[in-house]
Amino acid sequence: MSRTVRWGVLATGGIAATFTADLQAMPDTEVVAVASRTDTSAKAFAERFGIPKAYGSWAELAADDEVDVVYVATPHSAHREATALCLEAGKHVLCEKAFTLNSREAEELVALARDRGLFLMEAMWTYCNPVVRRLTALIADGAIGDIRTVQADFGIAGPFGPDHRLRDRALGGGALLDLGVYPVSFAHLLLGEPDRVQADALLSPEGVDLNTGMLLGWESGATALLSCSVTADTPQTASVTGTRGRIDFPRGFFYPERFVLHREGHDPEEFTAGPAGDGLSGMQFEQAEVLRALRADETESPLVPLDGSLAVMRTLDAVRHRIGVRYPADDIG
Repeated sequence: MSRTVRWGVLATGGIAATFTADLQAMPDTEVVAVASRTDTSAKAFAERFGIPKAYGSWAELAADDEVDVVYVATPHSAHREATALCLEAGKHVLCEKAFTLNSREAEELVALARDRGLFLMEAMWTYCNPVVRRLTALIADGAIGDIRTVQADFGIAGPFGPDHRLRDRALGGGALLDLGVYPVSFAHLLLGEPDRVQADALLSPEGVDLNTGMLLGWESGATALLSCSVTADTPQTASVTGTRGRIDFPRGFFYPERFVLHREGHDPEEFTAGPAGDGLSGMQFEQAEVLRALRADETESPLVPLDGSLAVMRTLDAVRHRIGVRYPADDIG
């Protein structure tokens, strides 16, 4: 791939805008096209960010020979359709989280990307954050011994009315896929796929989860206590405790700027590495990983491996099974 990587942005919502603003500050990159389901939305987004081409359909973006890689920023209910369209057209893809609605859809996308020899990555920006990478290095070096517990939560207060997408079962609504994916992915990063999954939840009249608690267990004896909510503003913190110490993340653990290491016989040690800088949101780290992988002709990222994304989706499926949440897409195929 040439030094300048040419991006297409598929969808025009808030997360697409934040991502594009960060991307335009990256060296040796160019956002050459944007697509929406309507010409009006695509043209307004293109004008806002100075993007030369605007398409009123996803297929036009996928067919554009000047696009090297596509960022899929739709709601997760459309991730499979949009990502498959781009992969089938020969485009590399960075797809927002949650990766898909269920593990079956995720397996289909991974199989397609591997069959076509194309790069595919879930946009789990937490994994690419330098503070989180410092965390995993410390744990690998034995800084806190063997992990025994992981605690993490992500809740927002709402309220969200019955017409909001977070209450729409057909759109994969609920707290779990929008917010719960973060604490689940955090636990997976540290411990891998759990051997046991327990969960309980408050469901909406539409049948989506509003408030969910999860208890994951591993044969090692480690446990993870996780929660997510769209009815309560939770602390949004995380803590990892091992046999020799503990690491605490303050509010915003999923895009952290610091954490504190506690070890017996030592003063607390603070580790920092401001993830944004220059007014950026922190998405530049996942963007840099995509660029690095593409220039190295890699089809998967070691920071956000596809097998890891599949494992997270299996855990999310298991949680939904236990709390009784099913999406229409679960019955397809």
